[in-house]
Amino acid sequence: MPMETAAIILRQIIIMFLYMAIGWWMYKKNLITQEGSRSMAHLLLYVILPCVIIQSFCVERSAKNIRMIQQSFAGAIAVLTAAMMVSHLLLKKKPVDNFGAAFSNAGFMGIPLITATLGEQAVICAAGMIALLNALQWTYGQMILSGDRRAVSLKEVAKSPVVAALAAGMCIFLLQLPVPSMIQSSMGAIARLNAPIAMIILGVYLGHVPIREILCDKNAWKCSAVRLMVIPAITVVVLRFMFPDNQAMAMALLLSAIAPVGSNVAVYAQKGAQDYGYAVKIVCLSTLLSALSMPLIMYAYMAACSLLP
Repeated sequence: MPMETAAIILRQIIIMFLYMAIGWWMYKKNLITQEGSRSMAHLLLYVILPCVIIQSFCVERSAKNIRMIQQSFAGAIAVLTAAMMVSHLLLKKKPVDNFGAAFSNAGFMGIPLITATLGEQAVICAAGMIALLNALQWTYGQMILSGDRRAVSLKEVAKSPVVAALAAGMCIFLLQLPVPSMIQSSMGAIARLNAPIAMIILGVYLGHVPIREILCDKNAWKCSAVRLMVIPAITVVVLRFMFPDNQAMAMALLLSAIAPVGSNVAVYAQKGAQDYGYAVKIVCLSTLLSALSMPLIMYAYMAACSLLP
């Protein structure tokens, strides 16, 4: 079972890298511009990800599903708090690194991997993680990059399309509002664009900076090590303690937490007058390295769960 799960994750990561190669090739051939990739990112953030989240809440309001949502938020709070503390402790002098290591690419990479490994219904297990991560990026993350506490604003959180989608999804779930089959089918089709569009965008980012320059940056390697090794190791311990009997919840949150540096760091770095080029480096390097780190971590976790009582 651990080997099969790791193989599924590795296969999915290879597919996602093929999507990334398309984005890289299109950028190099001038078939897509930086502005074009920014427009695609808006499509992803304002349409595709909200559809993914809302679709995951179109389920029966049962005691089991309510408990799953509660556990998702509890686990997300614990995991994100640990990630932010570790990142602040090790990388507080470098705002871009601090932001990048604290927040994974849970929406772009985590959700497709959860769907491939655990099924579409398991996305609800990561709903709390996706919502809180985005809310924290829009507030705490911007505070890190700007150095200004006034960047933390509830108004900014309310503007987040992911948070709005979570609120809509919760209303549909709790009130059991009927969603016409035509709309559900449309949302499902749009949601399936998540992985291809996200990775094509990352491929365009990769095209901005020469590979040699990415591989030779020691600071980028340090940030990637914190994001892909240190934080996942702590996350495994936290989730093993919190969910000893709920492997699906633990795996969904773990897949979200061990993803590479979130691509939003480049967007926020540009917005906060930080080093945009370096932000792209840590996104690309950590994404490349995650092809090795993510299957290994999931294999180790699954093996430990099968051996430990």
